This record gives sequence, structure tokens and C-alpha cells, in this order.
Amino acid sequence: MIVAGDERGRTQGGNNNAYCQDNEISWIDWGDRPENMFLAEFVAHLSELRREHPVFRRRRFFIGRPLRGSGGLDDLVWLQPDGQQMTDEDWEAGFAKTLGVFLNGQGIPDPDQRGQRVTDDSFLLFFNAHFEAVDFTVPSQEYGESWTVTVDTHAPLMDAAEERSFKPGETVEVESRSLIVLRRAF
Repeated sequence: MIVAGDERGRTQGGNNNAYCQDNEISWIDWGDRPENMFLAEFVAHLSELRREHPVFRRRRFFIGRPLRGSGGLDDLVWLQPDGQQMTDEDWEAGFAKTLGVFLNGQGIPDPDQRGQRVTDDSFLLFFNAHFEAVDFTVPSQEYGESWTVTVDTHAPLMDAAEERSFKPGETVEVESRSLIVLRRAF
């Protein structure tokens, strides 16, 4: 979640409940501080990604089952780090600090303003809230044959020349306390 001022390094001194503070803790520094420009660029990249991809702006939440025209895949699939679909027992385990999610761009149920079907690219998101890096396995070929890194919070300003791609069964190292977003290439 991004809050006003986060793109400028506004930390509130670690105070996540500063609504009643009328002092430097809750004020936003609107000065152009060079040390925070990379953060503003990263937030702009995330905003552009959301604007360009309707799978990130759905009007209704996912239902977790195939929708008509979705290629037989669920609209949303929760994944274990080994690339397998999570079970009810997995949600009960204490290791749920690391998980993946598949967002099916063909599984958007709402039509656009003209009543046309909305489709998008599909994405894999790998979340690692653990204090150490974790290897995630790209799920089977039914989800996609090739995936390209679109966002890596550990390396927020990836250069296009550093493009990384992965195939099913390959591992993606996700650094501690970070997120990687992969876009299906085909």
C-alpha cells in the first residue's frame, strides 16, 4: 500500500498512527530531495503498471475458479514457493510468510464501458516476508511458457538491459522482505 508522501521517503519515524500529530512526524516534505528520487520513479512505475493492466484494477474480487473464456485456469491461484497450488492445510501452517499468486488476465469478469470483454496479460506475484531469501519455483507450463520480471522491490529501478526471464520449473530467488512480479511472455 502506498500512502501520500511514501514516494518521497516519508517514514513518520516508524509511527503508523500519526493522524493526530501536527508536527514533523506527519508532515510531508514536498522538497525535491535527490536521495528519494529513485523512490518517486519506482512509485511512478507501479502506478503505470496498474493503469495499463486491468487485472490490477478489478471492480470485483477474484472467485478462485475458472471463468468462461479464461483458458480453464482459475482467475486467481495461490501458490506455495515450490510452485504447487496451496491447500487449506497450507494456509494453517506457520510458514505462510512466503507465497505466490497467479493473476489470470483472461479471467476478468467485468466488461468495459462498451460491454466488451476485458482481457489482460497474466501475472505471477511472489511475496517473501521472511528475513532470508527464498527460492520460488515457476509453476507448470499450463500457467505460461515464459515469464519476465516486471517489478522487483529488491532492485526497484531495474534497467531494461537487465531483463530477466524464467520458464516453468526454474527457480526465482526472492530476497528477504521483498516482492517480485512476473508478466507472462507467452
